[in-house]
Amino acid sequence: MSPSPNAKRIIIDVALFVASQAAVYYAFRWFMDWHPADKETEKRRTEVMKKMGYKGLKLDEYERTIAKEVIHPDSISVCFQDIAGLDLIVSSLRESVLYPLMCPKIFASTSPLLTAPKGVLLYGPPGCGKTMIARALAKESGATFINIAASALTNKWFGESNKLVAGLFSLARKMQPAIIFVDEIDTFLRERRSDDHEVMGMMKAEFMTSWDGLTSGTDQILVLGATNRPMDIDPAILRRMPKRFAVGLPNAEQRFKILSLILKDTQLDPSLSIRVLAAQTTGFSGSDLRELCRSAAMVPVRECIRQMAHNDEALKKVEAEGFTMRPLALTDFYEAEGSTLTSPDPEDEPLPLNGVIGITPEGHRTDELKEELNGANHGLVGPPHGRGLGVVGG
Repeated sequence: MSPSPNAKRIIIDVALFVASQAAVYYAFRWFMDWHPADKETEKRRTEVMKKMGYKGLKLDEYERTIAKEVIHPDSISVCFQDIAGLDLIVSSLRESVLYPLMCPKIFASTSPLLTAPKGVLLYGPPGCGKTMIARALAKESGATFINIAASALTNKWFGESNKLVAGLFSLARKMQPAIIFVDEIDTFLRERRSDDHEVMGMMKAEFMTSWDGLTSGTDQILVLGATNRPMDIDPAILRRMPKRFAVGLPNAEQRFKILSLILKDTQLDPSLSIRVLAAQTTGFSGSDLRELCRSAAMVPVRECIRQMAHNDEALKKVEAEGFTMRPLALTDFYEAEGSTLTSPDPEDEPLPLNGVIGITPEGHRTDELKEELNGANHGLVGPPHGRGLGVVGG
């Protein structure tokens, strides 16, 4: 029995209505997703892919979105030589992460236990070099560096975030060897709670599921995380990061190396002893030391500017002969804006490189992190008492 003319008309009207609504939906979605900067971002993505030898690589919609976060190793200016005072961490990263990541077949053929870890966590106080280590690792390895942020994986459309997470790992497989770097990983993969939004819970589950998919011995993909608050990270995420490195505040010997590196291209007064300066900067992070040196270097500049402010002849001489400043002196570090230098601490002696990484005699923030982690039973158990902090975990 064939449908009546009225029934046919109703079916056609419904079909046209559904089609029109679908067209409006996709048109609205395209309009909402469009942004004037998208064209420039797409151009940069194309250039990076071409430079890395992936010009003809076929990517789906979600992989193309994530590909915008790819950084070519040549565009990274930091290498391990630019990192001072973290010799043990750099050495361990080379041996246990870098070499197995770049030569998986050699290590896997010796023993399946020698494959590169699928996850590495760098934790410790801010300004101590965690992000620099991550960038240097990508530079030295020559691997595809995907600097991913939570904002790059979120989308206003329900279910799209899961597809972006899946696209992240599928892109890494296509462009391996690859390093997926998640800075401030605690903000994205923090411990799950009952009041979490459903979308965030689904994203975390998708991330862990895709991460567990990296089971092949030939996969050259590493998830690298950095955080100041490791106790906030989900225990399931910590389990997937067996290599954990505590990057703490530098001790006197490490501060000496950091200051030597920062001031290597600066003209110094003969009376300026970097050892003395290192002893007077107890509790400073690497970032604090760089800012202190920058502020101190401004003191001679400020003196010259004030001398020439009302001297036309001096200004003409500078224009003709160039700008010459006196060498940097120790007093400049005391006069630097915001300087909080302390007197030398006899207890803050240089510590042996094979004993401690980043410990200072005052209340160590890294030690506090260890205690909080152990108290929370997150599995970040430190080395035996008296050996200090170093490589923690598997």
